[in-house]
Amino acid sequence: MTRRILFATAALCAIFTVAALAADISGNWSGNLQAGGDAIPLTFIFKQDGEKLTGSVISPQGSPLLLNDGKVVGDKVSFFVMADMNGTQTKFFSEGVVKGDEITLNIAAEGGPDFGPTLLKRAK
Repeated sequence: MTRRILFATAALCAIFTVAALAADISGNWSGNLQAGGDAIPLTFIFKQDGEKLTGSVISPQGSPLLLNDGKVVGDKVSFFVMADMNGTQTKFFSEGVVKGDEITLNIAAEGGPDFGPTLLKRAK
């Protein structure tokens, strides 16, 4: 009986350790946002501390944009960035799912278009 409990405890610890390590998305990720038939390359620099996510996104159009209200809960990620669109500050919401070295993000402008899924891959 004691061996079974010890084995079950060890197995659970191993599962939780692997899950905790797999959930960390810190690092550089890249992908292309499809907008109006154009592919816009994006590079995300994520810094995760528990469920808190900070970092920035870099596009060819300008300076890095800081992530706001970033969260990673399980395999779900969410944040928003503020960008200057022709003199108007616009909020872009991102929500996605982490699967190993890929994140599928849905990006939408506040009061504007939903850009659909954007696939990010971890930089190696």
